[in-house]
Amino acid sequence: MRMKKFINAPETITDEELTGLGLAYPDILDVDGHLVISKDLASADRVTIVTYGGSGHEPAQAGFVGQGMLDVQAVGDIFAAPNGKLVFDAMQLADKGHGVLLLTLNYAGDQLAGKQAMKLAQKAGLNVRQVVTGEEIQFDPNGEDNKRGLAGAVALYHVAAAAAREGKSLDEVAAIAQRYAGNMASITVKSTDATHPQNGMSFGDLGETGLMEIGAGQHGEGGGVRVPMKSSKETVATVADALCKKLELKAGDKAFVMINGCGATTMMEMLVLFKDTVEFLKAQGVETVASMVGEILTVQEAGGFQMNIAKWDEEFLRLWNTPCHTPAYSKL
Repeated sequence: MRMKKFINAPETITDEELTGLGLAYPDILDVDGHLVISKDLASADRVTIVTYGGSGHEPAQAGFVGQGMLDVQAVGDIFAAPNGKLVFDAMQLADKGHGVLLLTLNYAGDQLAGKQAMKLAQKAGLNVRQVVTGEEIQFDPNGEDNKRGLAGAVALYHVAAAAAREGKSLDEVAAIAQRYAGNMASITVKSTDATHPQNGMSFGDLGETGLMEIGAGQHGEGGGVRVPMKSSKETVATVADALCKKLELKAGDKAFVMINGCGATTMMEMLVLFKDTVEFLKAQGVETVASMVGEILTVQEAGGFQMNIAKWDEEFLRLWNTPCHTPAYSKL
């Protein structure tokens, strides 16, 4: 069956999408080719924040470029990291004399591009640090421990950017980002498959079954455990319990909770999942002090969600409560 998507030509999707982004949010960002640049960068006198990644996961990551979050994002083609030269260009553009923090999601292509960009930056004499996020935990004890970078990176963007706005040095901002990366954990639960928007290829056969997959990859990769579909409470009890154990959460701890929709999951479902997660944590004596619920890092029309929990302290909470304004998220 012909793919039913409102596009013009498969080979121009990313270019057209980025043009549309610039037209839609001219007060927040500029688009220069495959670089998305915060308007706030022009007057920045601080450490700046850069990231990069493939398109097809909207709103992330370009949706989080703006005041109080990302300064520049380098955009690759669909599900593909940009090349290292473009990532270097993003860092060079972002540099305001206080250093640049490069945030990388743990995928092979992203890691390769990051290494290339860091080499170019060091050769050019830029003051740069890199933090890699890979908060996915191993759910299947017999599976691979992939440590993939998931939606939890978005909350880290805001925390790191807030630290930079306080005038902290590059080493201090990088240390806060690294500490945040080490205090969060995520699991993906997939219920239906996505299709590739350029060729209509399905990412699997899960949608043809009555099963869900716990621990699935962001792009439909395997690595999870297929089980019969369960209710929200049953699913939350399984997933939140695994995350709590990984983070060693105990009574009296404070937590950040993110429910990220993978693309086809309704806000109704996400809010039910969030409610059940908050109640699960409360029963363990853990207080939910901040949250994000919605489509944050998607894979086209994939069904399912990512649950991200982070163990927070007063510094993370203070940084989180600073203003930000981006196409996909605002705290004003």
